[in-house]
Amino acid sequence: MASSPSVLLSSPPPTAKDGSRFIDSNYLQKQSHVPANFKWPEEDAASAQEELNAPVVDLEGFFNGDVVATENAAKLIRSSCLRHGFFQVTNHRVDADLIQLAYDHVDDFFNLPIEEKIKVQRRPGSPYGYSGAHMDRFSSNLPWKETFSFAFQNGPEKTVADYFKFTISKDFEQTGLVYQKYSEAMHSLSLSIMELLAIGLGVDRMLYREFFEDAVSIMRTNLYPTCQEPNLSLGTGPHCDPNALTILHQDLVGGLDVFVDNKWHKVRPVLGALVINIGDVFAALSNGIYRSCLHRAAVNSHKERRSLVFFMCPRADKVVKPAEELVRKSEGGTRKFPDFTWSDLLEFTQNHYRVNETTLENFTDWFLSADRSNFKPKHFKTSH
Repeated sequence: MASSPSVLLSSPPPTAKDGSRFIDSNYLQKQSHVPANFKWPEEDAASAQEELNAPVVDLEGFFNGDVVATENAAKLIRSSCLRHGFFQVTNHRVDADLIQLAYDHVDDFFNLPIEEKIKVQRRPGSPYGYSGAHMDRFSSNLPWKETFSFAFQNGPEKTVADYFKFTISKDFEQTGLVYQKYSEAMHSLSLSIMELLAIGLGVDRMLYREFFEDAVSIMRTNLYPTCQEPNLSLGTGPHCDPNALTILHQDLVGGLDVFVDNKWHKVRPVLGALVINIGDVFAALSNGIYRSCLHRAAVNSHKERRSLVFFMCPRADKVVKPAEELVRKSEGGTRKFPDFTWSDLLEFTQNHYRVNETTLENFTDWFLSADRSNFKPKHFKTSH
């Protein structure tokens, strides 16, 4: 299929006082055609035609201490993680009213004028702050979205609430309190999921819960505006998350796709469910036994989409290495990845590499390289 001609922006994007240009959802949804730097390769943007038949795991028995139900849940999760690293959970004990309240506050920030949003723009090398289509980092294959990310650490200090109140403004004090509670709920659920992952792998049940107890995670809100040519662009391109575990709540608009059996599959939103996927850090902790989930976010022409995402990450200095029994169980009985820390992987993904499906393999090469400044990726996508 011949590619359509490059389309320039119909009007210049907003300009800051320093001359920098920024794009947000308000600007994107006014575009009648997809600008050239927002177009994705056809093999990446091709529409998913089938729905993914992934398990929906009921956690009620696990939380009630039912041994049989816990084993069954762990088996379901294991089968998914061996194949594609993706599943959904229900009866997760995250209050539905809290989830709705978190959505109610999404627009409080995104509806601000662009001049206000860029005051908390993401800084180079940092995963935190506001980003409009990642124009601060990339010039092509730009995502059709805007995001706002902030740090969460479990403990007596209210890191999220304080960030909203003192970094944005006192007007966002209530928003900060909502996202503080939401992040605490996500952290608690993540630790429970870690128990089930451990049971499925046959290691000590508390191994990963204890490893991630002091996690410093990333909470993110996403806004995907409507796009008049949705077959040409993507809200988020194909990638595996570099962190350990991701918990997503997507609204009922839909748009999440997962790559399984050499093709993209739609993930139909399940009312009340939370979406879980394995990331690169946990793939390394399992010595490659569990798969990091390859996924993307599609856009549509009729309704904007929002999502809430919690990325569980280890504390920056924690050493990521698999349990010895997992190395013995692995093919060949050898280590697949070197010991590394989350700060090492974050340095790679924030300053040297754009995450995709081969991030972990290329990170390994970079990490072991004697000359990192001249590193060139050797691993490239082959499945799509």
